Amino acid sequence: MSVTENKKIMKNPLKGLFNYEWIVKNISFFLFLSLLAVIYIANGHMADRTIRQINSINYDLKELQYVYKTLKSEVMYKTEEAQIVKATEPLGLKVSKDMPQRIEN
Repeated sequence: MSVTENKKIMKNPLKGLFNYEWIVKNISFFLFLSLLAVIYIANGHMADRTIRQINSINYDLKELQYVYKTLKSEVMYKTEEAQIVKATEPLGLKVSKDMPQRIEN
């Protein structure tokens, strides 16, 4: 081997690795890698969307819990005896002072 041939070989060792034939031979691997990259990106977007939906549902759940607690306290207030008496006064209904009588057959 002459010195000039030895310098050509040592000059650029990667040139022989990245030639047209090597790229064509490994095109299926490159397509596989690009498919994996697309799936990885899509998975990240889907995870972000799912997190946003979970946060939105949690916010709606808290709002509904507040509404439930408010309505429950209103119902408990309106079912007190004094409030029922007040609500039935315009209808002419009053609390009976007499003892109930048992009806026998």
